[in-house]
Amino acid sequence: MNPARRLTPAQENSLAIAAAVVTANAYYIHPIIALVADHFGVSHARIGLVPALNQLALAVGIFLLLPLGDRYSNRRLTILFASGQTVSLALMTLASGFGAFVLGSTLLGFFTIAPYLLPAYASKRVAPERLGQVTAKLTAGVILGILVARVGAGVIAEHFGWRAVYWLATGLMVAVTLGLPWLMEGGERSTSGRQSYLRLIGSVFPLIGQYREILLAGAIQALNFAQFIALWLGLALYLTAPPMGYGTDTVGYLAGLAAVSIASTPWLGRWSDTVGPRTARTVFAFIQLAGILLLWPLGGTLWGLLIPLFIANLVGPGIDVTGRMTFLALDPSVRTRLTTVYVVLMFIGGGLGSYAGTLAYDGWGWAGTCLLLAGCSITLTGLAWLARRYGS
Repeated sequence: MNPARRLTPAQENSLAIAAAVVTANAYYIHPIIALVADHFGVSHARIGLVPALNQLALAVGIFLLLPLGDRYSNRRLTILFASGQTVSLALMTLASGFGAFVLGSTLLGFFTIAPYLLPAYASKRVAPERLGQVTAKLTAGVILGILVARVGAGVIAEHFGWRAVYWLATGLMVAVTLGLPWLMEGGERSTSGRQSYLRLIGSVFPLIGQYREILLAGAIQALNFAQFIALWLGLALYLTAPPMGYGTDTVGYLAGLAAVSIASTPWLGRWSDTVGPRTARTVFAFIQLAGILLLWPLGGTLWGLLIPLFIANLVGPGIDVTGRMTFLALDPSVRTRLTTVYVVLMFIGGGLGSYAGTLAYDGWGWAGTCLLLAGCSITLTGLAWLARRYGS
């Protein structure tokens, strides 16, 4: 690699900020979902279509578009998909009807590929001994984007209305889209030669049969992500409705508990290296289950909710990390495609969790949300235990 083309510290930090902005777009809806539902006059069950279709479209986009990163310039694709996100956000911001808002959110999900292309781009422009450090920096940007989106959206919407959130988000995406051509240097070369697009996509399926545990790892993370989204959507509806009656800013402040995962995840990763990913994942699953089961008995007060939410945020990302560890140690030539399978399954889970979470709350209130989460967590823990035996 030509040293002149390596990323500078300023470029690394700028890419991390870009990763935060392009990731945040899917998470603004979490604390403000009740306000959006009231504005468009739709039920709590129907508003679940917004995050559900966003996550399912993201899964489709990752499957159909992410493999293009092995054939075309990561720079060109990142700029193209970021532009698609910007247009989609603008549609959501200006939408006068619920259908247009859902369409914008769905297109937004389909084009949210940049967070997965940026690490690939950066990996080609850093010294090998700094690859882990730069990858961690971009990952921190993603986590920060999710955190700021959920906290900031609640606070801004409480004082300025929900559309102000999307006006700001659109402005940030315009700035990122205009800045990416300057920030990202060209001159990349394809790594897959003249392989056709259909062959590139089709090569994923034989790997599933060869590495069957990827389905188990993906199913576990699908449940993990489903309950994460169902929890926060249900919580936003619960806290802003009688008898709780809090504002969306309170929901945003609670979402700030996710900051604990920024500190805990590196430690959980190091411990997983010591005991093995499958054992660690099982331990994390049992701890998370304990937290989920406390949601109902402690859910009558805001202060009581802090305990189960802290527990869930403490170990939830660790389940994802250990799931990735089970296949990232395999042959480097198959890791990207196995990651595609894993991430697609994760976002399918996110889509189903989005709709199931709002549907459960619409039908049975907070009790329905807690019952749904308990079922997901029990199933997740059972699969983690099965995967531990399968991999031993």
